[in-house]
Amino acid sequence: MKILLFGASGSGTTTLGKEIEKRTDFKHLDADDYYWKKTNPPFQEKIPLVERNENLKADFKKFRDVIVSGSMVSWGKEWETAFDLAIFIRLENTERMERLKKRETERYGEKLLTNKKIQRNSKAFLEWANQYENPNFKGRTFKVHTNWIELLKCKVLRLNGSTELNSNVDILLNEIKTCYNNG
Repeated sequence: MKILLFGASGSGTTTLGKEIEKRTDFKHLDADDYYWKKTNPPFQEKIPLVERNENLKADFKKFRDVIVSGSMVSWGKEWETAFDLAIFIRLENTERMERLKKRETERYGEKLLTNKKIQRNSKAFLEWANQYENPNFKGRTFKVHTNWIELLKCKVLRLNGSTELNSNVDILLNEIKTCYNNG
């Protein structure tokens, strides 16, 4: 079974994907691991689309049960038919931005106060992420995700990102069981 978890940055897709991997035989693949080159500090250099897709497809095919976390709306039409189930996680913007600010502080620590490049990149990232609800923004938005949901050729389940993690895990595990029982 192939599952996609997606939503705005900070909505909880990676956290849910990791938790499902811990509790099942699913292999968790995070789109960020394919989108960004491994750098220190992280998230500095993008991997070209063709290479990114080749790498993800190789790992995607390697495992029978895969859960991919991350937005893949710009990765190509083939991903619209690649999944058996998609989970869209939505989280109110204020709570999501608080999570992201906390994550940036945890990720970069003291460097967030002393390194000008990290400060600039973190500020730019947070400004970008804060545009998710803006329908006129030209990046990844709620509107883009809503339109993409219509293109997906699988069942789409919507979860609330503010719901306690174990509750969302239970919902997803029940959905997986239902899919296997009906498959």
